[in-house]
Amino acid sequence: MKKTSQPTINDVAHVSGVSKKTVSRVINNSPLLNDDTRQRVLGVIKDLGFVPNPQARALALRRNFLIGLVHDNPNAQMVLNVQQGILEAIRDTEFELVVRPVNRGAPSMLEDVRHFLERQRLFGVVLLPPVSENDSLAQLCDEIGCRYVRMGSAKLDDDEHMVASNDREAVREATQYLIDEGHKRIAWISGPHGFRSARERRLGFEDALGAAKIPLHRSMVADGNYTFDTGVLAAERLLDLSPRPTAIFAANDEMATGVLYAARQRGLDVPRDLSILGFDDTPTAGHIWPPLTTVRWPIVSMARAAAMKLLAGVGDGGEAVTEPSMFLSTLIRRASVARPMD
Repeated sequence: MKKTSQPTINDVAHVSGVSKKTVSRVINNSPLLNDDTRQRVLGVIKDLGFVPNPQARALALRRNFLIGLVHDNPNAQMVLNVQQGILEAIRDTEFELVVRPVNRGAPSMLEDVRHFLERQRLFGVVLLPPVSENDSLAQLCDEIGCRYVRMGSAKLDDDEHMVASNDREAVREATQYLIDEGHKRIAWISGPHGFRSARERRLGFEDALGAAKIPLHRSMVADGNYTFDTGVLAAERLLDLSPRPTAIFAANDEMATGVLYAARQRGLDVPRDLSILGFDDTPTAGHIWPPLTTVRWPIVSMARAAAMKLLAGVGDGGEAVTEPSMFLSTLIRRASVARPMD
């Protein structure tokens, strides 16, 4: 009678002529094996069609094959980009992604994250800004033995636990581009209060104006929250100024798109009447009209590297995987910027 039950780890051990523990080491890519044994067991696994039980492996390792993403971010596109990068890193592995939004302002935030990490028994977690800027959260991960990598707009931790971008420098260079084009009345729309990215980008903007000896009046700065609607509201206030700005630099593309909408509502031509510059280089930036000049933030590559740092030492005989910790943003010149008319 033909056997219909699924092969087990015991079947693999019996056919391979090794112990169940040795089979487990092969499945877990342990370096404590010679190559001949590893290849023999892998051959039997393939011949029998054996599929390891992830629940059983998780129980043995006291960790699930789960990578967590913890965030409190109003920019949905950014979160989607991070998910894309992590999923690219864990493709063709046994790992899956679990996403957990949190409220960074809640008194129970740390305890909520603790319960999440302990309940899910995560292999590791990627911390997205602004919660990644909370040192207590990193300490919590260390305390409970959960691997972590922090993402941010400036270096927050050692290279093993950090993936950062050069936001301040990138915004300074982008602002200098506006100045080189002849703009002197340049307005700024800030990101949310408490976000390190908002601070770093604002500082880069101020650095460039200061170097060019262009004064920054308070009226030329508007608050935003990295959303389209706050970009519209900020632009409406800035465009009421007399004289109005010849250029508006928004701290992300969502708000920059809101600026474009507000300008169109007033019958302004972009870039003839108003130049607009954003930050992120989201898919929308290249598809609207005119296409948005922006700073390309390599968020997908950063997220991929963050996940790879978590997986360092997993597979390939336990060899460490080296990933960069600093990623450079670059200016993408499109049609939303031109020399001012006056």
